[in-house]
Amino acid sequence: MQVTETKNEGLAREFKVVVPAAQIEEKVVAKLDEIKDQVRLPGFRPGKIPAKLLRQRYGQAVMGEVLEAAVNENTGKVLNDNDLRPAVQPKIEVTSFDEGKDLEFAIAVEVIPAIEPMDFKKLKLTREVVELDDVKVNETLDRIAAAQGTTEPLARKRKSKAGDVVVIDFLGKIGGEAFEGGKAEDYELELGSGSFIEGFEDQLTGVNAGDEVVVKVKFPEAYGAAELAGKDAEFDVTVKEIKEKKPAALDDELAKKLGQESFDALKDAIRKDFGREYESVARQKLKRQLLDALAENHSFELPTSLVENELEGIIAQIKQARDAGQEDDETKGKSEEELTDEFREIAERRVLLGLLLAEVGRKNEIQVTQEDVNKVLVAEAQKYPGQEQQVIEFYKNNPQALQALQGPVYEDKVVDYIVELAKVEDKTVSVEDLLKPEEEDEAPKKKSAAKKASAKKDADKEAPAKKSADKKPAAKKKADKSEEK
Repeated sequence: MQVTETKNEGLAREFKVVVPAAQIEEKVVAKLDEIKDQVRLPGFRPGKIPAKLLRQRYGQAVMGEVLEAAVNENTGKVLNDNDLRPAVQPKIEVTSFDEGKDLEFAIAVEVIPAIEPMDFKKLKLTREVVELDDVKVNETLDRIAAAQGTTEPLARKRKSKAGDVVVIDFLGKIGGEAFEGGKAEDYELELGSGSFIEGFEDQLTGVNAGDEVVVKVKFPEAYGAAELAGKDAEFDVTVKEIKEKKPAALDDELAKKLGQESFDALKDAIRKDFGREYESVARQKLKRQLLDALAENHSFELPTSLVENELEGIIAQIKQARDAGQEDDETKGKSEEELTDEFREIAERRVLLGLLLAEVGRKNEIQVTQEDVNKVLVAEAQKYPGQEQQVIEFYKNNPQALQALQGPVYEDKVVDYIVELAKVEDKTVSVEDLLKPEEEDEAPKKKSAAKKASAKKDADKEAPAKKSADKKPAAKKKADKSEEK
């Protein structure tokens, strides 16, 4: 094999490769000899087919296999011999080949730049910590008690109010004519629940048991029943009874109903849930702070192909959101050229961080273990109750999907490695400050539409070998999952 470097500019490399005809012929002959015992032709015993006839029948197919293998094998050798790590798949172009002549092909490749990570011991980070108290726990317990409570008739007569349950008979009419599905008796409606058409419940607030009320409403234009959509209606309503909600007692019985051994165990479970939630939010904010610091402290030439691929992914997601009518206001009406200019800096940041974290992981031999894979598989499967085994089988049978699932795990392991070396100061903050949403921008002080427009490909596109690092965390909502226990 003869190799000539034809281009060496920045991260771009090009080579001309010549594989001698004799080497190609040798491999073709060897391949034909390999298959001769497997071929069946009428009139010939296995292995006894004349070489000339075998070549006439199968020479073209064998030649195709040999050429493909020669290109792949020699491309790999060129890259290894020159100590090159491709940023993307090399572009190969066969420039000359005729049977009996040399094979000539060109390799064009963009390589990963030399990356020198900073001294991570010089990094100074702040980790926010929340001191857990009983305020949030008690608020959660109150919500649980309300959700698990009962309704009882009013102890003393009064007018209905939000939160009450009114027992009603009703008959709906349009143009004076009753319509199908507009009648019910002894229906229990919680005022303020929003379960009826807008305005219906409001007109039953402030009434007494025994009142007869005419409720006037208008069905929404997008109402499910086309014959009712957008029409004015009147409901003759008889208020038969008013009930008030009584929260469940906060005791061991409630706890056991929710799967806990005792009331103290229920409180402890809620406290742990909040602890895990706050720790997760704090970790994401610390990670974001780290990524910002890494971006500020590193600069190296970026492979154009990676930046363009990342940028194309961002623009594609904006277009997808646009087609679905879910586009962010800040990108509406902008041309593809405008979007490309606006989001290029974000694409560059993602590629820089992706390459940097991949290099740190490579140099420090950070690996995703089988135990790591099993954990992430189980966590993903648990999102689909009753289908856990199917989810696990899907990922085991789809290597690309599994790789995408492992990407964030690898990234987090590299981040953990860097955080261990950095100087991290714990700062006690309130729950409100911890959960306060961060700026939505991915590039410093600009482009606030970035996260919404390009987020979650679940996520981001992948950087070379590993998932891009620049997936911006946002403070989690204060959702109380304890009520689902």
